[in-house]
Amino acid sequence: MRRPARGTSRAWRRPCGGVGSAPGALPGHGRVLEDVWATGGVCVQRIRVLVVDDHRIFAESLAAALAVEQDVEVAAAGSSPAALRAVERAAADGRRFDVLLIDADLGGASPPAEALPAEPDAPAAIGGIPLVSRLRTAHPGTRTVVLAERDDPCRAAAALQAGASGWVAKDSSLSRLLQVVRGVLRGETHLPPALLTGVLRELTAARRNRTESERLVESLTPREHEVLRCMVAGLGRKAVAERLYLSPHTVRTHMQNVLGKLGVHSTLAAVALARRAGVGPVDLEHAPT
Repeated sequence: MRRPARGTSRAWRRPCGGVGSAPGALPGHGRVLEDVWATGGVCVQRIRVLVVDDHRIFAESLAAALAVEQDVEVAAAGSSPAALRAVERAAADGRRFDVLLIDADLGGASPPAEALPAEPDAPAAIGGIPLVSRLRTAHPGTRTVVLAERDDPCRAAAALQAGASGWVAKDSSLSRLLQVVRGVLRGETHLPPALLTGVLRELTAARRNRTESERLVESLTPREHEVLRCMVAGLGRKAVAERLYLSPHTVRTHMQNVLGKLGVHSTLAAVALARRAGVGPVDLEHAPT
């Protein structure tokens, strides 16, 4: 899956007939495939794959290579907003994607020359790993595999924590990628062997940090915990006071107690620790009773 050099036109030979397209997908693909195909009188369910990469040449060539497989239906999207739209529309049509192949560096600070132009009034783009997390929440039945330029144990661990089922180098063979795609649909998790030790180390450290964070959060009183959730939601002292029907002075005292018990010196650090401990924000849609 090596990305072609800038200015080249392909990485794999495109098969005749193209690949299926998705709403917001990269242009040039128009064939819509059926969900099942028959061979020897046996119907086989198609695997619906969405390639999400803002490098047009790479995304198109990978989609074309995957389309050679008779049991794979593939489309490509050039940004996280386009991918989310495609996933939502496919789910609404009863034809949800089974696997998304997501660029680890999606939405980088410097868009590539061949990237798709931004759409007017389009929602803000998010990175590859945040997209994995978003999909796990909104579409838990859809598997995600992260495609990376290089092996990075820290980022691979973050991808797994976000909900990814696999991490594959972009220069892996097509047969390896297909093995991963089919494996994650069987509930498997796939990592390059060279990454396994480093990823396990990162996950162990993350769990240790989470356990310590949970212990600190448990030391808070119910009211302090409520104030912390308001802080996670981004509310300032005045807004917290109005929400909890407290005076600003009382809220200030609670916030100071929260920082002290958590062993941090800023609201930002308290919020980061709270998130590690799994503390979510208050529901801003509903005021407390």
